[in-house]
Amino acid sequence: MNRLKSFFKSIQLKFIIIYILLLLIAIQVIGAYFARQLETQLLDNFTESINDRVELVNYNLEQALSAEREEDGPTLEQDVQSIIYDFDSEDITKIQVIDSNNRVLGTTSQFDQENVGNRTTEPRIQRALSAGNREETIVYNSQIGHRTLVISTPIEADGEIVGALSLEASIESVYSQLDDINSIFANGTMLAITVSALLGVLVARTITRPIMEMRKQAKVMATGDYSNQVEVHGEDEIGQLAVSFNELNEQLHLAQATTEEERRKLSSVLSNMTDGVIATDDYGDIILMNEPASKLIGKEYVEVQGQPLLDVLGLYDHVDHLDEIKELSSTIIDFSDENQELLLKANFSVFQDDEEEMNGFLTVLSDVTEEEKVERERREFVANVSHELRTPLTTMRSYLEALTDGNTWQDEQIAPKFLNVVQNESERMIRLVNDLLQLSKMDNKDYRLEKKRTEYIAFIDQIVDRFEINLRSGLSIERDLPNKRYYVWMDSDKITQVLDNIISNAMKYSPEGGQIQVKVDVQKHHIVTKVTDEGVGIPDEKIDKIFDRFYRVDKARTRQLGGTGLGLAIAKEIIEAHDGTIRAESRENQGTTISFRLPLMRKKRG
Repeated sequence: MNRLKSFFKSIQLKFIIIYILLLLIAIQVIGAYFARQLETQLLDNFTESINDRVELVNYNLEQALSAEREEDGPTLEQDVQSIIYDFDSEDITKIQVIDSNNRVLGTTSQFDQENVGNRTTEPRIQRALSAGNREETIVYNSQIGHRTLVISTPIEADGEIVGALSLEASIESVYSQLDDINSIFANGTMLAITVSALLGVLVARTITRPIMEMRKQAKVMATGDYSNQVEVHGEDEIGQLAVSFNELNEQLHLAQATTEEERRKLSSVLSNMTDGVIATDDYGDIILMNEPASKLIGKEYVEVQGQPLLDVLGLYDHVDHLDEIKELSSTIIDFSDENQELLLKANFSVFQDDEEEMNGFLTVLSDVTEEEKVERERREFVANVSHELRTPLTTMRSYLEALTDGNTWQDEQIAPKFLNVVQNESERMIRLVNDLLQLSKMDNKDYRLEKKRTEYIAFIDQIVDRFEINLRSGLSIERDLPNKRYYVWMDSDKITQVLDNIISNAMKYSPEGGQIQVKVDVQKHHIVTKVTDEGVGIPDEKIDKIFDRFYRVDKARTRQLGGTGLGLAIAKEIIEAHDGTIRAESRENQGTTISFRLPLMRKKRG
């Protein structure tokens, strides 16, 4: 059923119908012309044959009408009747002879015998006798459907009209022949149409089969399969179309392969980029986003697909309308929340079509949290250095101006005190500059440590012994050290500096009667050193910042105790340079523990 429907909708049926219509029109035109000409020819032949017989009858009647009659001879009526009966035939249905007085002399019609001897009033007979008119006409009898050729002609003798001849001949034989011929022609037409339809099917198939093959191949190509080609059946236009179709197939295959390769490259590039990429259409709605961008903004592509870029990135604080993005080449977007700080740098570029009209945007997102943090720390570092240097310089300047102003420098009580303050501030500046120089050296990539194999427990004992000698009254140091030798590959001077800084801080912030504990633990391949005090402690929100440069929990007290705010920062740099880690634990008003881990040296086999 489906094949039948597809046949009636196919171009093959159209070819067959057009082929048959053209043939039918040609046959009909030829048939109509042939039938018309044949009808004319047959009528002319029939009329000519009847006219020849009319002339012969007319001649005989002329002789009979002009001849002198003998008393014992046949009468005129008898001669006329004899003449017309001799010419009676199947075609001629009626012959009637009328003398000059309009009297009927004879007739071949059995139905008109009673009219013989009577006068006739037919107009055509009157015209023939009076004016000598010869008339021919075809009369159609609608009742019986017959056509009759009616001829009326005058009979002349010695230039005078002596009578008239009326003849009726049936021409149905002519039309019967025409009907037979038309019937034969119609049967021939049907036979020709049947044969032509069969030939049309064959011809149409030769044209439509390559087209159908190309249609099937086009459907296969639409699925992405370019492996097959259309068979070329000849060198005509259809064959050339098949060749062009195969070339198109190859070009599409090549273009598809190139596009797929470029798509894979682009997909690989987008997937392996550390930066996030977001593409939009000309309305600013998101149409593409890679995985890094999804991670950066914390949303999957399916969540933001089709949504405005301005809403997803929260750009309404930077621009009011989409067109303003063209002028905004880049901006910093804050995606920070309560748990983490996240700053993204968004770089925008515009897609343009062939007519240089805007066709969309490409947004590249980069995580610049660390960069901004480093930049912020750099600015804070510069500000802190300036502040730390300005404070002692201002103090020194004030006291020196007081000494040089008047006779204050000669005062034996005031002058030494002022000079002592100046000396303390100078030493403070020297310590600050030395710490800054040390940090600068450690930041340098060429910085090297003087490492050597060191027995760590003995090293710790020496450090604690040195501090116990200078321990202020009311404080005590407790040791919790393993009774075993452990060796560490380290720079002893630098680790000494770390311990000096940590223990010094513990001593500074410990209250009267407080205790400082120095403990060493061994954990697998690392050795952990912990220094615990019973000081005021550090708030939880500030515990992670004490290793930052110039950071002070209590700035006034630290400055009063002579700190620069760089000790723990230097300690962190030194420990990390030894492939270790340092951390702090504290509770307010209960004390603080600073601990650091160093890798142990592994014993050689054997």
